[in-house]
Amino acid sequence: MAHNWDDMRLFLAVARAESLSGAGKVLRLDPATLGRRMARLEKAMQTALFVKSPQGYSLTQAGAELLTRAGTAEQAMRAATAGVAAPTERLSGQIRVGAPDGCANYLLPQVCAAIGRENPALDIQIVALPRVFNLSRREADMAIGVSAPTAGRLVVRQVSEYKLHLAASESYLAAHGPINDIAALKDHPLVGYIPDMIFDRELDYLADLGAGRVPFASNSVSVQVNMIRQGAGVGVVHDFSLPFVPQVQRILTDQVSLTRAFYLIRHADDVRDVRLAKFAGQLVARLKSEVTRLEEVAKQVDMQSTP
Repeated sequence: MAHNWDDMRLFLAVARAESLSGAGKVLRLDPATLGRRMARLEKAMQTALFVKSPQGYSLTQAGAELLTRAGTAEQAMRAATAGVAAPTERLSGQIRVGAPDGCANYLLPQVCAAIGRENPALDIQIVALPRVFNLSRREADMAIGVSAPTAGRLVVRQVSEYKLHLAASESYLAAHGPINDIAALKDHPLVGYIPDMIFDRELDYLADLGAGRVPFASNSVSVQVNMIRQGAGVGVVHDFSLPFVPQVQRILTDQVSLTRAFYLIRHADDVRDVRLAKFAGQLVARLKSEVTRLEEVAKQVDMQSTP
């Protein structure tokens, strides 16, 4: 039985959000309206597509099969219209970017704000989660990663390298004295990731330093930075985060310097989508420039604080 595309569009949103309220926010529709539309679709198809519970909407086997077919149709429609818009046209609609929270907190706000000012009809959503995003399930239109995935139908592009160093707050160093070598770290509490919540090997900074116990831990980069700012101890921080916390300074820079990279990850089916490609190009260029700018600010702060 044929169904109109609007039904499929709403179905995709509910299936991906796994709730009426989550899909309603994306679609800007009342959840009750969405619920009626899904009930109507199920009646028309004469099968249950969702298992409804207080926790949300989960797909039945029939729903999962429809998700695959509807997703394929969605990609075909995107490909069919990819070349229609003129390259110089301003961007519009909604684009969702997934990113680890360090990038999402300290880089993407100003980068996306700049893109948004140039494209006032564009809605940019930043999903900040400390995990790998599943682009096949359309959790985001594109994602920033800290390593290049090797599996899946993905297109990967390196955005920029970035630096990380050990750091502590000025108040902590004033209370405990200078830290002159790596061996002295054993006498200081460490701030870092919760070990069993490290979702990418590239984030296991303290293991590379031979660290043991981590008394102050979080799965969030911004929480770690704020614990360091509050004088909890010593931790590894992104250089690009330091301009936002002037009370925190780098230490042992001549002995410990880590380099990592951000990667832009897109689904292979989207590579011919002109709108997403244009946004991706702007995102990469501005992210790279912002990393460079903030790292230079961090260096200048170091020079000014050196006696």
